[in-house]
Formats: sequence, structure tokens, C-alpha cells
Amino acid sequence: MNDDWRLRVALREEGVARRLSESLEAQDLEHELENAFHERVVVSREAAELLCYAGSREQAEKAERLIRSLAERHGWHVECELRRWHPAEEQWEDPDKPLPASDGERAAEHEELIKREEDEARERGWPEFEVRVECASHRDAVELANRLRAEGMAPVHRFRYVLVGALDEDMATELAERLRGEVPAGSTVSAEGTWKAMLAERPRNPFAVLGGLGG
Repeated sequence: MNDDWRLRVALREEGVARRLSESLEAQDLEHELENAFHERVVVSREAAELLCYAGSREQAEKAERLIRSLAERHGWHVECELRRWHPAEEQWEDPDKPLPASDGERAAEHEELIKREEDEARERGWPEFEVRVECASHRDAVELANRLRAEGMAPVHRFRYVLVGALDEDMATELAERLRGEVPAGSTVSAEGTWKAMLAERPRNPFAVLGGLGG
């Protein structure tokens, strides 16, 4: 089974992080990386931090040993943190926290995720998810937006596009499934997450900012 594991490596300086990244790619280390790291671990660098993504705990721990060995060789100070992705909670957790093993445990984690998404959406003031409808014509989009407003929702209408915010993934999925059976012929419906970074950097983007949450 392929899981998602993340090793976060924090260094004191961005230049040192760059040198460590370059060292991992160096040709003279190829024999060390081939089986333990290079082919199976994806590495990204953000300022003075490396993020290493692996498919198993063993791979992540081998990556950590290699990185600590390089750091000791060059006198670099590193702090490593291993985390495992919990798909039900959709966040990085303690690596020793067990994944849900039963349907009941998975349902409980899913309910916790939905509650957290709703709380975060209310706190931010914009929805975590959205349903996007691309209509075949401008007229179809106008009629759909007006109908949704009559139902108490707050859609955003832009030319042939209609967007409706949702507090959580379940709400977005349910609304999308419903609308697929109601939208005019030739329309496409998708449920997707909104991007917090895009909202923060480009708040006037009509396809990102929603006029309100669905009622």
C-alpha cells in the first residue's frame, strides 16, 4: 500500500538549504540515493526548508538518515520532523497515530473533518469549496443564477459561469450532484476546493471570490 509521508527539514539559512538540496543531487552521491532516496522521494525547497515526500515510512526515514549524515559532514544544523498524511482528516499527523481501521472510525474522522472545514470557512469569511457550473450560453447562466438566488443561495455569475460556495466538501458534492440533473443541456458541473493563496493574492478574481455562502 502506498501512503503519503512528509519529512520536513528545517535549516538556519536559505543558502544552507540550497547547498543541501544540491548535495542530494550531486553525482558522487548517486550510489547512496539510488535505492534509498533519489528514485522514490520527491524533494522541494522553500526558503530555508526542505520538504521530502515519500511513499512509506521506511523511505522517509532513509531520507532522514542520509540528510543527517550530509549535515554532520558539513557542520549544518538541521531539525527534522516526520509526518504522515491522514486522508480522512486531510492533514499531516503524528506518524505514530494509527489510521482509522473500521468504517465507524473512518466516519468519525470524516465528521471531524467536515466540522473543521465549516469552522474554518466561517472564520475566514469565504467558503472552502465551490460548485462551478459552465453553461452553454449566457442566458442559461443568468437563468440558473436567478433560480439559485430564489432558493436563498448567493451565487456568483460571470458570463457563462455560475459559482456557489459551500462550507465543506460534502455540501459541495451534494449540490453538484443535484445540479447535474437540473442544469440546461450542454452545461458542465464540478465541485472543487477554493485556493486560499489565490484568494489572498488576487481578491478581485471573479472566479475565486464568492459573494456569500450557500444558504
